[in-house]
Amino acid sequence: MTVQDDLPLVSIVTPSLNQAQFLRDTIESILSQDYPRLEYLVIDGGSTDGSSDILRSYTGRLTWTSAPDLGQADAVNSGFRLAKGEILGWVNSDDTYCPGAVKAAVEHLVANPDTAAVYGSAYYTDEKNRVIGSYPTEDFNMDRLAEACFICQPSVFIRRTALESIGMLDPTLHYCMDYDLWIRLGRRFRIDRIQQVLANSRRYPESKSSSRRDQLFQEIYAVAERSFGYVSPHWRVCRAYYRLVDLSWPVARWVLYPVRAVLPRGVHYWLRTRLPLVVDRASSRWRTPKDRRESAR
Repeated sequence: MTVQDDLPLVSIVTPSLNQAQFLRDTIESILSQDYPRLEYLVIDGGSTDGSSDILRSYTGRLTWTSAPDLGQADAVNSGFRLAKGEILGWVNSDDTYCPGAVKAAVEHLVANPDTAAVYGSAYYTDEKNRVIGSYPTEDFNMDRLAEACFICQPSVFIRRTALESIGMLDPTLHYCMDYDLWIRLGRRFRIDRIQQVLANSRRYPESKSSSRRDQLFQEIYAVAERSFGYVSPHWRVCRAYYRLVDLSWPVARWVLYPVRAVLPRGVHYWLRTRLPLVVDRASSRWRTPKDRRESAR
């Protein structure tokens, strides 16, 4: 038996639907990892944009399927059920791994057998793979998780035994299935953070989290209420802030952003934390009864 045979098998799943624009970047970031025991599965939801041709070009290097599914969580669950690895991860088809990500995660899990999952730091990137910011990652703390999500999804690696113990992703969730999973996982198992950048999360106008913000926050509110019994001020401020941005992006970009550099700290803090809530309350009054009913669903 070789040293390689002693290493745990790692299975990575990529759910995808009409993401040919970014799919090859994702695939290459995984297949180029320097970890020798890696299984890679792409679960495509029946794309019509040429994704199948891209996947076919990797025949022999990955496993893939293409058929309609019930959404992202359902696709990831299907991949996890097909996977054979002891350690599991998933990378959406517009995100990427950083070099050495799998090896760093495995080394930590092997050295810490009581740890059920590990995550690292991450960057935000744009459509052209340029780094545009850092994900606000923090050390794991369950109380803090009630307030905000500080774990970047593609940077997470989970032991199969832990995932099977708590159940897989909730297929009824379409935007924050990862946040729900971290909550359920953290309540029963140890989760560690490592000080290494493991992944890149792509931000662009057409992404689900950017183009469907109201649905995203409705789902976050529902998960927070179900899990903790309340919705934190952080989530309310975030929702209000993005409503303000969506309502007046030119003002935010050309007025508020430059002005904040010269404002006193207290004024800047009020604008960042209080003004969005004022705008949110005002916008709620402006919305029609039909709008309010839809927002509450």
